[in-house]
Amino acid sequence: MTDLFSPIRIGTMDLPQRFVMAPLTRNRAGEDMVPSEMNAQYYAQRAGAGLIIAEGTQPSAVGQGYLNTPGIHTPQQIVGWRRVAKAVHDNDGHIFVQVMHAGRISHPENKNGLETVAPSAIAAPGSVITASGPQPYPVPRSLETDEIADVVAEFVHAARSAVEAGLDGVELHAANGYLLHQFLAPSSNVRGDEYGGSPARRARLVIETVTAVSDAIGPERVGLRISPAHNVQGVVEENADDTRQTYEALVDGIAPLGLAYLSVLADPGAELTANLRDRFDGPFMLNSGFASITSKDDAASILEKKQADLVAVGRPFIANPDLAERWRADATLNEPQSATFYGGGAEGYTDYPRMQAP
Repeated sequence: MTDLFSPIRIGTMDLPQRFVMAPLTRNRAGEDMVPSEMNAQYYAQRAGAGLIIAEGTQPSAVGQGYLNTPGIHTPQQIVGWRRVAKAVHDNDGHIFVQVMHAGRISHPENKNGLETVAPSAIAAPGSVITASGPQPYPVPRSLETDEIADVVAEFVHAARSAVEAGLDGVELHAANGYLLHQFLAPSSNVRGDEYGGSPARRARLVIETVTAVSDAIGPERVGLRISPAHNVQGVVEENADDTRQTYEALVDGIAPLGLAYLSVLADPGAELTANLRDRFDGPFMLNSGFASITSKDDAASILEKKQADLVAVGRPFIANPDLAERWRADATLNEPQSATFYGGGAEGYTDYPRMQAP
């Protein structure tokens, strides 16, 4: 019987359990967006997750969305991630890095004045934190058709850089309202070329990106995250039939590649979620905890109902570097302190205590 502590093989990795650490933005990268010794310590503390999916990491300077998020496109950043990878491997863990181009969820102040790009010239609603305070999202520049190949090449370069750094693989971020998700949704993509105008054409960039990255580093090193109808950051997918067609086209386009996994942020019981799992026919990861924290019981229920093969868990891993040990022992958990989630130093980052020995 499959339970939380049943082992599973993902790509070439043998994981000791069925829950992994979800990608979590912490805004603590060092100078020039280089992962630091403190970042390496943070991830090494959580190596017991079996698989860590590291925070959203920009594949280019233009792709940066928020302050102090790491990149994986310069030689210095590769050196920083090599430090992180070694620290995790020295503690018997595995680590993928989530490659995230923020697209229009950005501001020039956060990336040395560089422009913001997106599928269409439609500003995201709301504002973003910059060094000078909150700023409205600017109207992005719509990418030209002949620039799309350059975007794909950025993801490929980032993936190759991850392998060079010794990381075990990459998760491509096509969820939560960022660039690849912006191409998927009719609210943020009103293009008239082959990358917009229909569900299949809106899915094209994600399929091309996943395929190119898989060709570059091997599909067993590649995961993909999606969030159908998550309706966040102005990326709205309210037409159920259109959404179904878009994600069916996407999953049908990547299923033959043999990816390490497909990660879906969605209601585990939704019909579309089950449909996509059947169509993918590979390791299927669910993340149910966006509005609420995923508990041990939540994760166990997803596996018991065969809604997924793995569960991505976020905030409990922030506060409990030894979460796997605590869940196995039914021990009390540390409570995550939301005031220290984003930015700062060691407080709320590397200073959460481990479980005391009996």
